[in-house]
Amino acid sequence: MEKTNSASSTHSTLPIAKTKQRFTLILLTAIYALAFIDRQIVNILAEPIKDDLALADWQLGVLAGPAFALFYTLGGVPLARLAERWNRVYILSCIVTIWSGFTAMSGLATSFVQLLVARVGVGTAESGCVPTAHSLISDITPQKQRATALAVFSMGLPIGSLLGLAAGGIIAHHFDWRSAFFLVGIPGLVLAMVLLFFVRDPRSIAVLKMPSAEGASDSDTALAKVPSLLVVLKELWALRSFVWITIGASILAMAGYGHATFYASFFLRNHSAELDMLAVQTNMGGPLAFLGLALGLAIGISGALGTALGGRLADRLAVKRFKDYMMVPTLATAIGTPLTLCALIVPSVPAALGLFAFAALLKSMWYGPVFATIHSLIAPRSRATAVSVFLMVMNGIGLGFGPVVLGGLSDFLASYMGSDEALRWAMVSTTGLVFFSAACFAMAWRTLPDKPIS
Repeated sequence: MEKTNSASSTHSTLPIAKTKQRFTLILLTAIYALAFIDRQIVNILAEPIKDDLALADWQLGVLAGPAFALFYTLGGVPLARLAERWNRVYILSCIVTIWSGFTAMSGLATSFVQLLVARVGVGTAESGCVPTAHSLISDITPQKQRATALAVFSMGLPIGSLLGLAAGGIIAHHFDWRSAFFLVGIPGLVLAMVLLFFVRDPRSIAVLKMPSAEGASDSDTALAKVPSLLVVLKELWALRSFVWITIGASILAMAGYGHATFYASFFLRNHSAELDMLAVQTNMGGPLAFLGLALGLAIGISGALGTALGGRLADRLAVKRFKDYMMVPTLATAIGTPLTLCALIVPSVPAALGLFAFAALLKSMWYGPVFATIHSLIAPRSRATAVSVFLMVMNGIGLGFGPVVLGGLSDFLASYMGSDEALRWAMVSTTGLVFFSAACFAMAWRTLPDKPIS
């Protein structure tokens, strides 16, 4: 059984009314959805951007991967350390405003370099979103409901992907890809103002109510003290389960982000004739508009349902044994991977979309259980840092390598089998890696303690 030196009371929830708790969770989920709209819209717009700016697949991979991931991973830890010490509402309001501005600026790019700089700006600002929001959510949610609450927040990912794909495809069809960037940048300014004026950091309330040093309880003392980065890093490294979780999620992210970058390109290259026919039959006007909506609904709705189901199921399984949180991501990932392989091979667009939808449902069930596990292994004032370290590694590998490796492999294979089949088999090759994720999650389950730390 794993141990930690920074254990604290499991009753670490900070004072906040139930209604305010739900409002805060819903608002943070909306902000996270917006982050993914701004992050994923470049994927549905990949082909128009490629044609307009004369880019290669590897450049599309760089825009969706390293351009975003490098500063997303580098900025996460410093912003998380700031979130351990400063007002988290102020931090979130500031970074939402910044990344929304850079998203709108993406529509002004006239070259690869200019678009690259804008994507770097989006990635840098978004790096503080998840660690800061997670820290807030975990502080206002009882431990036994933590996987469900974090799963609700994580629903922002598939919801944002749905809206980004659908809105990007429809706007680009009726206007152009530049207009899509302009229009999705606006809502961020509104949400930033709502957060700033209607949400208060519950930690500041708790600090105001803290007793004097002599009468301070253990939980109050833990609340006031923020461990150094080195202490937290050593603690995380000593947790074998955290290491296995991070490796498994990183492999899963590498395949997932790579695929997300090229979903639209895959269908447009391999199923163009059928897409034209379906667009006419559904009165969508064009294949890109139909594909954006179809992919958004298939992957977005399934992903949202899977995320919610995974959190709820994990909380139920972990009532008796905390380690059983990891049963959900282990089984769901192992079952979902073959469905993705089938989706890439079937000749029918509806069949492929259906298989992708089932796979998305299963492969999105890991968010709530994994994040709840990480939060429960670490002291309250170290959670933002722990999540940022996890995301730094996961996104550094997943976003940093997934899109560009897949794009590079596609370019390499194109000289042998054409760009359509090359992309298909590049995606098939990277899908096989996900089986290793399931194995890593299983190892994390084996090494977890039976009870949470905090």
